[in-house]
Amino acid sequence: MIKLFLTDVDGCLTDGGMYYSANGEEMKRFCVYDGMGMVLLRHAGIKCGILTSETTDIVASRAKKLKLDYLCMGAGAHNDKTKLEAATEICKELGIGLDEVCYVGDDVNDLDLLRAVGLAACPASAMPIVKSLLGILVLEHNGGNGAIRELCDKILADIQ
Repeated sequence: MIKLFLTDVDGCLTDGGMYYSANGEEMKRFCVYDGMGMVLLRHAGIKCGILTSETTDIVASRAKKLKLDYLCMGAGAHNDKTKLEAATEICKELGIGLDEVCYVGDDVNDLDLLRAVGLAACPASAMPIVKSLLGILVLEHNGGNGAIRELCDKILADIQ
């Protein structure tokens, strides 16, 4: 049974695009359906969080609005702590195993964690190397366009 739901941001909670204003301010587009999916998981007693290699106020604001249980920024790609290490720390805190974790990722910096969790999933728009992982659930929706909600609904259907 899934006790912890974690997701990457760019390419999973967003469409992976980088948007910039004329002043150079970074912007991201989030899907409200995805956010509601995570809210519904939390109401069902499943802890939720974000793991991302970036450190931005935008992601912190989104996590705060959704009242997520965990936000780990700066884990992955070019950083000292991997996403697998970050997830392992959260699991230790919760007293659960990685087999009780669902993780959604879309690119090479997600591979180690995707291989380690009980339920690995990726949006339809994920990189081919991710979609080719043995046992991964390739969702029908693209990142930022309902993929997270699709998966949340599947998890909720399984526990009801």
